[in-house]
Amino acid sequence: MPSGPHIIVFANEKGGTGKSTTAVHVAIALAAKGARVACFDLDHRQRTVGRYLDNRADTIRRNGNALPMPRHATHDGVSEDFFAETWHSLLRDTDFLIVDTPGRDDPFARTAATLSNTLVTPMNDSFVDFDLIGQVDPETFQVTRPSFYSELIWDARKQRARADGTTIDWVVLRNRLQHIEARNMRRVQEALGQLSKRVGFRIIPGLGERVIYREMFPQGLTMIDAREFGSMGLGHVAARQELREMMAALQLPEVVSGQPVVPGVAA
Repeated sequence: MPSGPHIIVFANEKGGTGKSTTAVHVAIALAAKGARVACFDLDHRQRTVGRYLDNRADTIRRNGNALPMPRHATHDGVSEDFFAETWHSLLRDTDFLIVDTPGRDDPFARTAATLSNTLVTPMNDSFVDFDLIGQVDPETFQVTRPSFYSELIWDARKQRARADGTTIDWVVLRNRLQHIEARNMRRVQEALGQLSKRVGFRIIPGLGERVIYREMFPQGLTMIDAREFGSMGLGHVAARQELREMMAALQLPEVVSGQPVVPGVAA
């Protein structure tokens, strides 16, 4: 790993994009590779990542299985001191800090975005979601201008570059993709390609729309925990492949734990 923890912030001011589920899967995938991982849930209302990892801790205690388990904390939503103290505490003895933010405008989410190394914005394949980052012509579907969120991230990247010279890697992650080709998917993909050249983000594939991701929440399990499922069906295999591809596309620093490890997900 390069010196200092690598901070990955999942941020999108729209809900329902699979942001928290993706954040947990990235955290567990990294921990399974031997990285020291911490998670900070800034959404004190829904607390999805915090609850997900609490469920995972309960499963570990109940079954006695040695599952990879990140440290985690949840913000109270109001205290700047609590935010700063928890942030610095989670950074200690950590290779990766994974931060999940609320699906709404939030001052702590803005701060986290400015402090990130990798900023991940999950979105569904719809122009409702696309509208957060860009606007299109209603007839041609050509991008007409970036939206307020793109401008917000642009400002955050400029602040970070001025502060310490770091370039924030902004990644737009196409999540919950349907498994059939559709004209809307192609139009969204083309619009994303146009906008990415204007505001400078990368586009990568995320996790598909699968019931299995919702079913795993009560036990805090992820697609990394294959042995916990018993027999795996084709859906499980396909979901694990999606996760492998997503982790590779994120292009995160390699984890060094005794020996170099190739980024990705263990088979």
